[in-house]
Amino acid sequence: MKYLENRIRAEGVILPGDVLKVGHFVNQQIDTDLLSEMARELHRLYRAEGVTKVLTIEASGIALAAAAALEMHVPMVFAKKNASNNVSGEVYTAKVTSYTHGRTYDVVVPKDYLSPDDRVLIVDDFLAQGNALLGLIDIVNASGAAVVGCGIIIEKGFQPGGKLLRDKGIRVESLAIVESMDAATGEITFRGES
Repeated sequence: MKYLENRIRAEGVILPGDVLKVGHFVNQQIDTDLLSEMARELHRLYRAEGVTKVLTIEASGIALAAAAALEMHVPMVFAKKNASNNVSGEVYTAKVTSYTHGRTYDVVVPKDYLSPDDRVLIVDDFLAQGNALLGLIDIVNASGAAVVGCGIIIEKGFQPGGKLLRDKGIRVESLAIVESMDAATGEITFRGES
């Protein structure tokens, strides 16, 4: 999405450790017009896949996952990063290491939220190492449901996550793929640019 790339280039801030801060329009403060455009694009990309559920991990992926699910007229489910008192009964669980936070979480989804009949689109805000998506794929596989693909706002194409998933045969549609970024100059290059 060219509009998203332009926003990232104009407003994104590159932090040490290959962190791209877009919190003021993508994840902490959300530009709802942009959110709607991204949800429509994911719906367009996955319209033919018969999606029955949209799955994400708390917290930053929830906004796009909910908007995409609304656009597709299906439920949205999110994996909690830790079991809590309001998650009862049997759960699917996976260990997920967060690139941004440098922590490993036991993410959980109640078993009654996914069924073998489901066709699941996994949505997240960033794809770097691929750990969150791999954990969510494990959960979907454990449920017997089918993963139809992953929808990502920003993929860091210079990190291994996207290639790893695609090499496993997982369809990954990223709305913007950052090919390189330089904290010293603030320069961001997107895949497909010369």
